Amino acid sequence: MYSGLVTLSCALLFASEALASCAHGTSLHKRAEGGTVEVKNFGYVGVTGPLNWVALDAGANILCATGSRQSPIDMVEGQFTLVPASGLGIQIPDFAEGAEFENLGTNVEVIAQGGSMTVNNVAFNLQQFHFHLPSEHLDAGVSHAMEMHMVWESEAGQIAVVGVYIDVEGAEAGAAPAEGAAPAEGTPAANASAEAAPAARRRSARFAPRDEVVPLKKTTAPIAKRAATTLLETIFASVDAIAQPGTATKTQPLAMSELVDILNAGDLQNYSGSLTTPPCSEGVTWFVSTQKLQISAANFGRARDVIGFNSRFPQNQLGQPNILALSSAMLATPQIQAAALSQRLGLSH
Repeated sequence: MYSGLVTLSCALLFASEALASCAHGTSLHKRAEGGTVEVKNFGYVGVTGPLNWVALDAGANILCATGSRQSPIDMVEGQFTLVPASGLGIQIPDFAEGAEFENLGTNVEVIAQGGSMTVNNVAFNLQQFHFHLPSEHLDAGVSHAMEMHMVWESEAGQIAVVGVYIDVEGAEAGAAPAEGAAPAEGTPAANASAEAAPAARRRSARFAPRDEVVPLKKTTAPIAKRAATTLLETIFASVDAIAQPGTATKTQPLAMSELVDILNAGDLQNYSGSLTTPPCSEGVTWFVSTQKLQISAANFGRARDVIGFNSRFPQNQLGQPNILALSSAMLATPQIQAAALSQRLGLSH
């Protein structure tokens, strides 16, 4: 097991069973019995959206508006520790019989139990993976078309999430070279390739407890998969069957080994954050992959039509005050109150 990862929270995460979509299928939010697909009661726009999640259940969701280690974040230097994915020993069996694919209203989710990984000598088991559109985390300021969240749980109830960005096949700048081929010298692709490794090293995180050592970064930059990922193509070929919230279907056989190979070829950006849905519980161990998956334009369209928009806005830097708390405090200042009164009285210019 690879050492030097952000320390796991020892406390269990206590979440509202009515809201914890990101942790659905774990001990924090067990699945409904009898095969019923539970539709969530929060959303992403208007009064049920992230700006107002705390009002949906103030007791349970208070961290959504006050927590200082909230997810998602912009993955920039100083916010994460970069570790090789191969150090976690990720293993996920292929699902030869397919898997249950559900529409929870707030996202679509694949029930994928059977995978394992080890973090700081603690064993985690895969529970499910789901999708956000667009990506919730930002990749050094860049948003991707989608993001997959693989949710893992330890025997003690600790939660870890592996996030993977998803791009639309052919949408990236320029055509990708054939696998194994080097771009011509002096071309934009060659220049970008030459800059990729030092840029990745600059983004290596220094966020770690002081008694831990930030792991050394490999000098060879991993090559992300460029063709449409078979796993995603298989899953979203059947998304039309769960167009309505509360419905479920069975996918075709899923080749999870492809995903494991892609992840193990790169690194993981590790930090301690939160669930990205209510109740926004903190102490979640995050690993955001440097590898990107690809989805065909046709299947991205199918996914978009069913999922819609389901991304929480990027949160403040780790350890900094919650953005909503800052806004609330600012609205209460005499200057803002006076400006608001002037506006209501029609005195503003």
